[in-house]
Amino acid sequence: MNSETQFQDAKKLLGQLIACPSLSREEEGTATIIEDFFKSKSIPTKRLHNNVWATNLLFDASKPTILLNSHHDTVKANASWTLDPFSAIEKDGKLIGLGSNDAGASLVCLISTFCHFYEAQLPFNLVIAATGEEEISGANGIESLLNSSEFPEISWAIIGEPTDCQLAIAEKGLMVIDAVSKGKSGHAAREEGINAIDLAIEDISKIHAFKFPEISDLLGPVKTTVTVINAGKQHNVIPEVCEFSIDCRVNECYTLEEVLETLQKLVKAELKPRSLRLKPSKIDSDHPIVQAAEKLGIQTFGSPTLSDQALLHCPSVKIGPGHSGRSHTADEYILLDELKQGIQTYQTLIKQLNS
Repeated sequence: MNSETQFQDAKKLLGQLIACPSLSREEEGTATIIEDFFKSKSIPTKRLHNNVWATNLLFDASKPTILLNSHHDTVKANASWTLDPFSAIEKDGKLIGLGSNDAGASLVCLISTFCHFYEAQLPFNLVIAATGEEEISGANGIESLLNSSEFPEISWAIIGEPTDCQLAIAEKGLMVIDAVSKGKSGHAAREEGINAIDLAIEDISKIHAFKFPEISDLLGPVKTTVTVINAGKQHNVIPEVCEFSIDCRVNECYTLEEVLETLQKLVKAELKPRSLRLKPSKIDSDHPIVQAAEKLGIQTFGSPTLSDQALLHCPSVKIGPGHSGRSHTADEYILLDELKQGIQTYQTLIKQLNS
């Protein structure tokens, strides 16, 4: 199949995905579209929840297995859209629509790459997984595949996300902490009680002032930001409880547990993480995919944004067509030239790994 046919197939598939609403946990339609695409190529697939996956024709369990993964769920279109988010409008060299940039373009380019190498004799296996629930880090997304006995063991992974086709070799993890400061209620007009708001302010000031000493060359420092606070119900009652939330973006120098422990020692509030699943990651500089990218002149960087990389337990990189800053924005689009670049980049990387 020549490059123009691959591009046209990818563009058509992306248009179909855009036209089918696929909010997280509501990806049934796009999962079926992806299944039908593979069926048209005579490639058998399996499906778990709304995750569709397939292995290369010459799959050999004795070889290492590379996962090609991106997601087909989207966020909700915001009120600033001026065009129909589900019309897949082609205009001025762009394909406009919800999920076009994040991460439909990466997904269809990975699918195109998998199809291109489906029958090839390679020193490794390829597994393509089009997954759901990425935008909410849901349990029925890629995590359910990795926990399935049917899914092959993965040696390492390429995650498709908009990175301007640069290679993210590290990614910050995310931990949201719910904090509770406890005081003692009393009448606001009298000198009684312990104001939980005051206690929370003291802790928040400490969090704001504290700097984690280990700074990553790729990801920079750990970033902790108080983003939500709530206390009090009556103007004349000293509040005995103040609740606040801390958004923690964690570099690869620390585990989430270490960050939690450090913050708990710093403050008086009781800290409880919502999850310890979304871990930071970094791949070794001598890994074959990093070496292949360097030989091809592909720039490497550390990514501050979260993806399904956080749920993997194997080495991984993140790369794909499109620009991260367009994600979740009104009138989201992918340039058609970026779509072509995505197919070429993925296929060139696989070829370099096979050389």
